[in-house]
Amino acid sequence: MKLTDFLILLCVAFSMYVWGSGSTGFAFSKYALLHGSYWTLITGLFVHADIIHLTGNMIFLYVFGHVLEDEAGAFRTVTVFLTGGILSFILSIPFYPDANMVGASAAIFAVMAAVLITRRPGFSLHFLSPLGPLALLYFIFNIIAIQDGDKSNVAYVSHVMGFVIGLGMGARWNSEWKKGLVYTLVLLGVYIVLFLFVRERLGI
Repeated sequence: MKLTDFLILLCVAFSMYVWGSGSTGFAFSKYALLHGSYWTLITGLFVHADIIHLTGNMIFLYVFGHVLEDEAGAFRTVTVFLTGGILSFILSIPFYPDANMVGASAAIFAVMAAVLITRRPGFSLHFLSPLGPLALLYFIFNIIAIQDGDKSNVAYVSHVMGFVIGLGMGARWNSEWKKGLVYTLVLLGVYIVLFLFVRERLGI
């Protein structure tokens, strides 16, 4: 059992407890921080708004968390998860001053970015997986959502912060991160070209 699986179990357990009890003391907020509820910096990461929110996040955490554990080790994976999540909560206060923030999304974005930047360059089957391009596409989607002024309850700014934090941490563990990033950008371009080619052939 990997530490990623333990993080997933914590997310499920905390979320189910809050859904069942109706407790509001686990969410992170500016109010909670200023009034001494520092534990919400941790508990807020593991509580999710609903089953859809939880399921989507856990799928991404399972996939990217397992890869990062293989690449960088369990300790670094948990460090990225917690650091990305906690710092994103704090740095998001100016953007969401009145919000109760829950969910591991920003922490998972940090893990995704760390996977992208720690993968060693080269055309191995492992490196050619779509995880790196997927991380980039999801990051770009969040940038676009911010620019479009999305009014949903999704904290896109927090996601971007988590991603940037993950990039910084991952770059410290891989001296060849620039080469790896270039390979991933090229791979993303190849996937886009293939997608457009298939779509044209199928007349979609």
